[in-house]
Amino acid sequence: MPSRYTIGLDYGTNSVRTLVVDIANGKEVGTAVWNYRHGADGVILSRDPNLARQHPADYVKGAEQSIRKALAQVKRKVRGFKPEQVVGIGVDTTGSTPLPVDRQGKPLAFQKKFSKTPDAMAWLWKDHTGVAEAAEITDLARKLRPHYLAKCGGVYSSEWYFSKILHCLRTNKEVSEAAYIWVEIADWIPALLTGTEAPEQLTVGICASGHKAMYNDVWRGYPDEEFLGKLHPGLAALPRRLRFKPQTVNRSVGGLTKEWAKRTGLKEGTPVAVGAFDAHLGAIGAGISEGTLVKIIGTSTCDIAIARVEKPLKDIPGLCGIVEGSVLPNHYGLEAGQSAVGDIFNWFVNYLRPDGKNGNHEALAAEASKLKPGESGLLALDWNNGNRTILVDQRLTGLLVGQTLYTTPAEIYRALVEATAFGALAIINRFEEYGVTIERVVNCGGIAEKNPFVMQIYADVTGRPMMISRSAQTCALGSAVAGAVASGCYSSFAEAQNAMTGLKPRVFKPNPAANAVYKDLYKLYRTLHDAFGTTSWNGNLYPVMKQLLDIRNRARK
Repeated sequence: MPSRYTIGLDYGTNSVRTLVVDIANGKEVGTAVWNYRHGADGVILSRDPNLARQHPADYVKGAEQSIRKALAQVKRKVRGFKPEQVVGIGVDTTGSTPLPVDRQGKPLAFQKKFSKTPDAMAWLWKDHTGVAEAAEITDLARKLRPHYLAKCGGVYSSEWYFSKILHCLRTNKEVSEAAYIWVEIADWIPALLTGTEAPEQLTVGICASGHKAMYNDVWRGYPDEEFLGKLHPGLAALPRRLRFKPQTVNRSVGGLTKEWAKRTGLKEGTPVAVGAFDAHLGAIGAGISEGTLVKIIGTSTCDIAIARVEKPLKDIPGLCGIVEGSVLPNHYGLEAGQSAVGDIFNWFVNYLRPDGKNGNHEALAAEASKLKPGESGLLALDWNNGNRTILVDQRLTGLLVGQTLYTTPAEIYRALVEATAFGALAIINRFEEYGVTIERVVNCGGIAEKNPFVMQIYADVTGRPMMISRSAQTCALGSAVAGAVASGCYSSFAEAQNAMTGLKPRVFKPNPAANAVYKDLYKLYRTLHDAFGTTSWNGNLYPVMKQLLDIRNRARK
């Protein structure tokens, strides 16, 4: 039999990637990236630093261009390859990235009058214009519907679905009135490919609806009309329009349309899987199983764990959701993360430009790796873009303590990396406090691939081995796995993952001596974390600087 392939479409913050994968062994035979054309690196910005939007035209063009280029690459590499051998497509995207659409399911930004209106475009995951609205949703839910918050960590975030819609209702009446519903791009893109954008035909995924839009079968769907109406009368109509039964990614939303078959060169009717967020499908591409935390490390991180549905599971404060089926069917998907990781390193290198022309990641990492844990006397908080987990507070900001007139760029760089590792440890500890054991960590993304310095610090700080996903495009690979299951080529994700995913042989193991120092530094990190991030902390910050100096002096001896 000729080989069979699936495609993973991976929509990131700055570009879309197509990955073509042999379903028999996970071999990646073709890939192509198309960079978004609108805005700055694909993101529409404004003078408001909280605003981040994307034009949906980039999603459409990106699918066509990247699929065609990837297929052309496969034709050059694989003798006798024909596009008809592609048997399924999976889609992952950023999220929560909701898009306002009209009664036919078409994006408002495709209308001439809204073509240059940022509010009519997709509200990117890192858009935080709805900070006040998120706080209002949280406050009202605590009073009237506390169970809504119990499954999303106790706090509703400005990164999520209803915060963004409510902000638009408050600030742009014309767009709000023109929008029939708001659709996550994780749901809209599969609908686009299959011609099912109309609300009556739309299939939505449990990943987006459960983690970001407070959907739960326990309360029969989305938040009720009374609750939403108290926030704003314009929200009250949404429950009547969001009459969807969200699906898991092992299902197909339909077949590729004739138009999209022509645009891409693929076979008409090729099954397209239910869409999901990049991190959740990245977890699948990394071979997630119980006891494993998958960290998708990029500009931010998303951390994913799973637990079997038949086991009792407590609600975990500070998580971005506990949702049945959001990663694997018959498992709870548990999502956490950090609002900035790679973005913090890039901020230091690109904005502050240490060492002039030599101020790049490789040079700084090389210098920073020569330092011992604690030697710099520095301690940072990793909140340059707010805190996603465990505090869920986008109004928190970064902090650096301990600098002197002799502090070097490499010392600061190391402190920033350590801060993100401390933030990662806070997440792991929160999981384990509530009975979810984390035995190993599998990392994926550009930083995991390219920066062994960061991976070793993560191992030393967390005290756990850091493994690396075999694929450099783990999210796209996870989408390809979903495409293989949704098309019926595999009967289960376990079977598909066993064939198509794997880990690299190199494992970053924790250094016991370094871990001992980091345990002391982590206590200080948690002191700052709780002092600046919570209202319940009572204490004295006076010893922090002195203890940092003591740790520094011991390291230098």
